[in-house]
Amino acid sequence: MAAPSERTKVRRLPERAEYDREVIDSILDEAMICHVGINTADGYPVVIPTIHARSGNTLYLHGSPASRLLRSMKSGDEICVTVTLIDGVVVARSAFHNSMNYRSVVVIGEPRIVDSSVEKLAALESVTDHVIAGRWAQSRPISEKELKGTLVVALDLNEASAKVRGHGAVDDESDYAEPIWAGVIPISTVSGDPVSDDRLLPGVATPENIANYTRPGWS
Repeated sequence: MAAPSERTKVRRLPERAEYDREVIDSILDEAMICHVGINTADGYPVVIPTIHARSGNTLYLHGSPASRLLRSMKSGDEICVTVTLIDGVVVARSAFHNSMNYRSVVVIGEPRIVDSSVEKLAALESVTDHVIAGRWAQSRPISEKELKGTLVVALDLNEASAKVRGHGAVDDESDYAEPIWAGVIPISTVSGDPVSDDRLLPGVATPENIANYTRPGWS
């Protein structure tokens, strides 16, 4: 377990901090969306949601070359990427102590534009399979035009930390005598039955990974 940097060290409620890379990676792999914080060329901050994927020690982001988010990364400025998973609503006897059970990650670093077509293809495969495992191999191969029309950005996970809460309500000692319900409402994400496209060719079966869609961390 690597020591956190001064920028990623958890200072508020440090007992919730997790610096183990397995914990950090598992949260990044389960989350479908991340939020990227940037400073725009116009001098104001913006936080934008986008799809991400992790491959080893690298986090990949992708989008249109015209995207303000990705265009801003060409300047070499550092960015901050966060993800959050909600596992439960914590209901305390006092409204002051209501909380949530969650798992979150913060990554800080200088992104780089992926110029190599080999790495770009591998990154796009990672992003595709991050959302639906095995989908890249089932899809039509990406065209040269599509590859050139996609900007891929890589961010090393050298500065990253996680924060986790996973327990019940913590009330003031005097409030435990109050006849008020307290506990945890579990929150989980489930997928519904796939709905086939209207123009699906006759006889095309639903792949197993679509019919029984799941993600890392789902029960």
